Amino acid sequence: MELLNTCVHDINRYLWGVFFLIPLLCGTGIFYTIRLRFVQVRYFGWAARYLFGGASLFGKKADQSGMSSFQALATAVAAQVGTGNVAGTATAIVSGGPGALFWLWLAAFFGMATIFAEAVLALTFRTRDASGHIVGGPAYYITLGMGKKYRFLSYFFAVAIIIALGCIGNMVQSNSISLAMQSAFDIPLWVSGVATAVLAGSVFFGGIGRLASVTEKLVPLMAATYLIGGSFVILCHWDQILPAFELIFTAAFNPQAVGGGALGFTVAKAMQFGVARGLFSNEAGMGSTPHAHAIAKVEHPAEQGLVAIFGVFATVLIVTFTGIVILVTGVLDYQSTGIELTQRAYDVGLGDYGRAFVAICLFFFAYSTIIGWYFFGSQNVRFLFGPKGLFPYRLIVCLFIGFGAVLKVDLVWALADLFNGLMVIPNLIALLCLHKVVVRCLEDFEQKLQQQPSK
Repeated sequence: MELLNTCVHDINRYLWGVFFLIPLLCGTGIFYTIRLRFVQVRYFGWAARYLFGGASLFGKKADQSGMSSFQALATAVAAQVGTGNVAGTATAIVSGGPGALFWLWLAAFFGMATIFAEAVLALTFRTRDASGHIVGGPAYYITLGMGKKYRFLSYFFAVAIIIALGCIGNMVQSNSISLAMQSAFDIPLWVSGVATAVLAGSVFFGGIGRLASVTEKLVPLMAATYLIGGSFVILCHWDQILPAFELIFTAAFNPQAVGGGALGFTVAKAMQFGVARGLFSNEAGMGSTPHAHAIAKVEHPAEQGLVAIFGVFATVLIVTFTGIVILVTGVLDYQSTGIELTQRAYDVGLGDYGRAFVAICLFFFAYSTIIGWYFFGSQNVRFLFGPKGLFPYRLIVCLFIGFGAVLKVDLVWALADLFNGLMVIPNLIALLCLHKVVVRCLEDFEQKLQQQPSK
């Protein structure tokens, strides 16, 4: 087992290192940002009006023909906003210094263009399965967009995402819930595991309607709760807000100026950990969120592509609040683990309620991620086995959730990272090969906007 653990970690160091997936993901984001002429800037206002003006919400009940634009976004964000946004941000700061936050923001900015492309392709090449349900995602746009001779990449992606997210990844999320509940409320690990599996199973077996209903209510609630709590802590330390931002920008380009030299921090290190955490947290380019956006009931693929940008924006808000809370409370300790540092920051800010607040937020973040990752996996089960594969898949995921709560998951984390990396590779190949489809789709959308009568 020790040998397996060592081998997996060695592979991950290369796979997620500065010479392979990280530059490929960043490069794809930069490529699409330039090719789409900064679509994430030009249409951010339009997307906000569409999303919050009601066009994405009304008259679109979730069924086999899909779900509303907002429900699709909520399902995607449910997966994007996970425990990594709480613990992972602190880990990035501990490993790369405060400057890692700046590079995290930059990665998210370019990631917005990538996620736009993913959503557009997912909608352009979506189809119906044998049961009549709308389905879509990388496995589908690889086969339908690139041709059947590349179908092996579709199978490769589908297997990788089912293992990475549906099974192994959900073990990690369940473990995060059980440890947080034990730490804050002394609840036994197995109790949390059973409760989480039952709660998750009730959504899994309730079909697309129940899943959409849960995510559209849960995601805004959990995000608002965390942001309100973070705002309270930050405002209580308002005099440290400007120094915190100064520290972030200074450490991003000159770590030695803020004492980073003694700790071994460099610009490259801040960039590596900031970019890696940014990519992990918003999932842009990983091929996961397109499964949700593929079934949105919209008139044009570009509409949902622009809405998808807000998924990245939501994760940026969460990780930024986490990082600023750590910096303004003065608890930064480079020997601490990620979750310990976050809990200590909220202990300072919220007193006796800090640990309970973090535990409750972790529960909601992890639970929502379980739901989102289950759904992403289910779309690929449909691709590989058809609708008949869903029932055993649901049972297997529930079992993984239950066992994950009581296991030591160091190796499981590493395996999840490995399969995450494996699913990124075919998705990036498709994104780059099909870029002309994305460009034409945006141009068509822009022409239709120009033809609309001005209000």
